[in-house]
Amino acid sequence: MRSSGSGGKTVLLGEDDQEVRNYLEMVLKCQGYSVELAEDGEEVMDCLQSGQSNVSAVLLDIIMPRKDGLQALREIRRTDKNLPVIMISGAASTSNIVDAMKIGATDFLAKPVTHDDLRKALNQFVDQANECDPIVPRERKSGTARKQTFLGTNPRMKELQGLIGQVAWSEAPVLIQGETGSGKEVLARDVHAQSPRANKPFLKLNCAALPPELVESELFGYERGAFTGAFQRKPGMFEMAEGGTILLDEIGDMDYKLQAKLLQVLQDHEFQRLGGKEVIRVNVRVIAATHCDLEQSIAERTFRADLYYRLNVINLRLPSLRERREDIVPLAEFFLKRHATSDAAAPILTPLLKEALAMHFWPGNIRELENVIRRLVALGDPNGIAMELRHGVSRRAPASRPENASQPAVQEEEAAPGAPILQQVTKAKEQAETDAILSALNSTRWNRKQAATLLKIDYKALLYKMKKLSIEDRVISFSAKPARAANVFSESPVAKTARAGL
Repeated sequence: MRSSGSGGKTVLLGEDDQEVRNYLEMVLKCQGYSVELAEDGEEVMDCLQSGQSNVSAVLLDIIMPRKDGLQALREIRRTDKNLPVIMISGAASTSNIVDAMKIGATDFLAKPVTHDDLRKALNQFVDQANECDPIVPRERKSGTARKQTFLGTNPRMKELQGLIGQVAWSEAPVLIQGETGSGKEVLARDVHAQSPRANKPFLKLNCAALPPELVESELFGYERGAFTGAFQRKPGMFEMAEGGTILLDEIGDMDYKLQAKLLQVLQDHEFQRLGGKEVIRVNVRVIAATHCDLEQSIAERTFRADLYYRLNVINLRLPSLRERREDIVPLAEFFLKRHATSDAAAPILTPLLKEALAMHFWPGNIRELENVIRRLVALGDPNGIAMELRHGVSRRAPASRPENASQPAVQEEEAAPGAPILQQVTKAKEQAETDAILSALNSTRWNRKQAATLLKIDYKALLYKMKKLSIEDRVISFSAKPARAANVFSESPVAKTARAGL
């Protein structure tokens, strides 16, 4: 056993494979942790019992010689119920995960462990001194004050921060709505972390990432022989999260037929595995998250109204980053501090870059902002990043338009080189938005609902943007059949005039 590193909090790493141990040691040191190394469960326990190092968290492989990770975890939990213990394994089977969680593991990571997975797992359970993290929520430790989850001064974000504790102690379902990258999963994890279920599992399923059949088997499990390839019984996430919380991410994309089974679980707290007859009762809190307009989905008959009203007991809406522009620069400074390497001078946010950050549309929200700052750290060129934000869209090849399509009324002339920088940024932003909206409208033959879906914005937001940019005042005639053209222009007064002339 040996120690490594000098600063930061200490992580005890128990891993018998030397290559994996060296890799994880390097990652932990790069993230600012001191590291104690152990080759098996015996050395892990010796380190903890010696008390020579103030260990903040334990990273523990399951399969090790002499004493494996699960045995070491049992011994740790006999003496310390609160120490974060994150299990890692290359054999990440359902049974291993369930066993580890039942014994008291804080989290479980499957090999190969990425830098980002490790950072998120440790940040979630290890308090960082004097920091507040806009991306990762903190678990509440007994006797300590809770750190702020979301960074910023926006009134809506402060209101949400004040609501989290009150919502967390309710057992009611929660529906979180917000654009992609705005922090819905962060908010869900924080609700769980402040709830009485904080010491129980928190499991997440992305309903849009899997086919409906796999979503059903993941949620409810299956019996042996339920379908081809079902060689043994598999518990579902509802069983594995007993007493805890399940986050159903992108619930708006869940298959319509599967929604009925989910509704039954929410109402009766019981279900059956695929191919099974046994009725299983569960005590699980459900948090749902979506970027979709569920009321519009109900109108389009792609989402069940009864499920919506069952989920929509507590509704939390996260504002997009462009709705909280006063927080953009502070967030950028936070990410710059997080991702700057200690062995190189950190780049600065120049006035030009700050203005470009403040004016950018941010369709990817906080996730996009973090990626921009990571690029800044890698390239060290703040003014170059600013120019990318201003002209990135216009530098791409323009999307194809109908040959006889007229130009938008808001077509702006290029700002003079000597014009104020804010004016140049504003003109570039408006032109980029116009190009993006026109491209989406033309690709959907001016079906504005489909265009809104393509642009990943709310339908009403698209109408507002079109009005602001004077796009809806244009008259476009397509070389299409009259009946087809009537469908395209069915909702616009100007379009009716165009249709009359066809």
